[in-house]
Amino acid sequence: MSRASRLCARFGRFNLVGLLGAALQVLLFDFLMKCCGLPGIVAAPVAVELVLLHNFFWHERFTWRDRVPGGRRQRALRLCRFHAANGLLSLAGNTALIYCLVEKLKAPALPSALAAIALCAPLNFLLSDQWIFKSQLHSVRLGRRKGSFCGSAQSWPRSRLGCWFTPRLGPSPGTKDFTSWPRS
Repeated sequence: MSRASRLCARFGRFNLVGLLGAALQVLLFDFLMKCCGLPGIVAAPVAVELVLLHNFFWHERFTWRDRVPGGRRQRALRLCRFHAANGLLSLAGNTALIYCLVEKLKAPALPSALAAIALCAPLNFLLSDQWIFKSQLHSVRLGRRKGSFCGSAQSWPRSRLGCWFTPRLGPSPGTKDFTSWPRS
């Protein structure tokens, strides 16, 4: 299977999960507005956040199942990246687009929500494919450790960032600078 056909198949799986997420988002958006009495500007980010968790779960198990390494730490890092990229784009994009369409242009809420989802989807796929669920081979090629988030804490020199994430914080007794910090 060529790289292009694998990418197209993955994009199809991404869109299937996205369609399920979009249906859930629209139902949640409608439920929050009609049953809970929330205004659209509040209902949109709540619905998006719930759908983000739904989509992350299914992307891990379906769309990028061949790329997902095990372990809670790696999953937590992927979830952080998913929220930082897709979450931020979806929350900001959907909220801004729904605000413009519904509040300013007086368009109906549900078609506006669907339009906002469709406009945010292609960039979300690129972010997911190239950063959140990136190939481990790509990570190794870039010199990063498997399952890392910009390199692991163990691969950073202790005199830089790594020393801040270890139990031994601070210089050894009687020292005054970073160069004498423990490097174990």
